[in-house]
Parts: sequence; C-alpha cells; structure tokens
Amino acid sequence: MTNQPLHRFQLIGTESSLFTGKVRGYLRYKKIPFTEQISSLQVYRKVIVPRTGKQMIPVLLTPDDECIQDTTCIIDHLEKDYPEHSVYPETPKQRLASILLECYGDEWLVMPAMHYRWQFKRYNLPFILKEFGQTAMPQLPGPLQYVIGSIPAFAFGGRYKPYFGVTKNMESAIESSYESLLADLETHFSQYPYLLGNRPSIGDYGFLGPFYAHLYRDPYPKKLMQQKAPNVLKWVERMQFSTDARYGDFLDNDEIPETLLPILQRMTREQFPVLEDTGIRLDKWTLTHPEKRQIKRIIGSHTFSIEGESSTRAVTPFSYWMFQRALKIYNDATTEKNNLDGFLKDIQGESAFLNQSKTVLEYTKYRLNVA
Repeated sequence: MTNQPLHRFQLIGTESSLFTGKVRGYLRYKKIPFTEQISSLQVYRKVIVPRTGKQMIPVLLTPDDECIQDTTCIIDHLEKDYPEHSVYPETPKQRLASILLECYGDEWLVMPAMHYRWQFKRYNLPFILKEFGQTAMPQLPGPLQYVIGSIPAFAFGGRYKPYFGVTKNMESAIESSYESLLADLETHFSQYPYLLGNRPSIGDYGFLGPFYAHLYRDPYPKKLMQQKAPNVLKWVERMQFSTDARYGDFLDNDEIPETLLPILQRMTREQFPVLEDTGIRLDKWTLTHPEKRQIKRIIGSHTFSIEGESSTRAVTPFSYWMFQRALKIYNDATTEKNNLDGFLKDIQGESAFLNQSKTVLEYTKYRLNVA
C-alpha cells in the first residue's frame, strides 16, 4: 500500500477533510506530481498512526518516504523545493497579511465550517454519512457505508460544540458573522481573483480548507454560497481545481486591497482577543509546568464574542503557534516597522501585537512544544 518506494508525493486524506483540501489545492496549483490515498481505517492503522503517533490528516509522504503532517509544515516544506510562484509575498505588509489570513482560515473559520456541516443535518447528513463511510471502509457496498459513516459522523457532530463554544445563543451569531464575511469576500472576488491580487497566497490556502470541504461541498452551505456569493464559489473552484488558475503577481507596491480590510477587521474583532488571551494562558501554563516541553491540545477554556453574543471555548495553544508566524514577521522587521504599524492600525489589530506571549512555540516531531 505505502511500503513500496515512492516516485512522487502521496497525499493521504479525504475529500470531506477540511485540511486535506488545503494541501490538495496547493499541490495542483504548483503542478507537483502526486497521488492521493484515501485515509481509510486500514490506512490509519497501517500508515498514519505508526508514522505520526496520532490520528490526524492530511499526511504527505515524500518520494524519499519522509512523512510530513500539518498543512503549514507540508506547504513550507514544498516551498523550498518548488519556489516558483511562491505563495509567500516578499513585501512586508502583504506577507504579514497573508500569514494572518492563513491563521484566520485554519484556526477560526473552522468554527462556521463545522457549524454549517452539523447544524443543518436535514440537508447534509445523508451526504456526510456516505462520505464518511466511503472513506472509512471503501470496500463495503453502499448501504453499509452509511452505517459505518454514522460512527465518525456522530463523534464529530457532538464534539465540536463545546470545543468551539457553539452554544444555542451563538448559533445565529455565527451565521450572521459568516454571511457578512461571505458578502465581503464576494465584493473582493468580484474585483480580484485571489486575496492579494493575481497569485494565490498562503492566506488563500488557509481560507480554502473550510471553504472547500465544508462550505462548498456540503449541500446546505453550498446552496447558500451559490445564491449569495457566486464569485466566492468561482474562487473555491479556481483554488481547488485550478479552474482559470492565474500565475501572475501579487499587487504592486505592497498594496493591501481596500476590499480586504473588512475581512481583516473581522478577524481582529473576533479572533484577536482569543489569540491574545491564549498567549496569556500559555505564559501561565509554562510557569506552572516548568518541567514540560510538550503542550496539550487544550489548556483550559475562555470566553469569546461574536456579533454581541458570548460563550466559552477551548484554549488552543496550536492557534497561537500559527499566530506566532505573523508575530515573527513583525518582530523581525526593521525599516518596514512603521509600515507594519500603520497596517495594524488600519485593521485595528495593534493590541495582540503589543501584548505578546513570552512563550515561544515550535511544532516538531508531530507535536507542539515549548521552544
């Protein structure tokens, strides 16, 4: 199955997986030869868990049989060998914006993606059960796949609410926020093919994860996108299938499009307070666990607010590791610092950059650790 020598990259994942779509779209855009292996129960047992020690997709196996897990690590690894049409802008504001947008897509927009998948079961459940069953045990006949699919489906469907804080009062707030974001993206993509011009950035791939697997493929949110945001739908297809793909450049003069500012401001309004508080919780955690390097996936809970409604969600250090990629760009800046300060002021994001955690994180050997 995967014990034979590889002559091209092998992506292990599934169509219904949020993060697999992110990497698949990148591989297609870069025209990197790859095959795809469905992450069936057998593949988890024989490949994924033995190689990584965890049940998480996607996983990329290289032609040298190196195993890479986590989409950001996968893309960064590939960028070194395939630097043409890089997804990382070279100019400071665009580079910072693109990494922030990846963090927003990966770590925040997963919440509306999960909500729209599981809240609207009447529309989505038959499709999801079939998808999950085909992935888990593709050798079974169709009717049995629905039965098998119900096992992971009900696990995912019940677990996401306390993790993301999706209480009853938050449901309409999440929907209102998402539909406003969808409207802002529709305005943007009516003028630009990608977030920062004529080339996809790492921020586009951060958005692609939730927008393809859940919000484009699942029946209910897809119908919403078709009705309210046809240009967003075209962007998803451009990103995932390279339909009408562009190989141009980012905007000149380190420009951040005006149409992108409402999207970034939504991020700073909703996600930045959570990231800032996560940094505070991280410092407290390291003080009380000085002997530990590996950090748990969840280190407590904290409040968050969307559209005037509040709830409690998990404190996730991994989100702060993603955010520290943006902090590093800011902290390493010299002559460009004033421009970055002006950009942060424009998006109302100064506080999270001023109040940084003292705990530096790194993702190594498939685990999040204190550096």
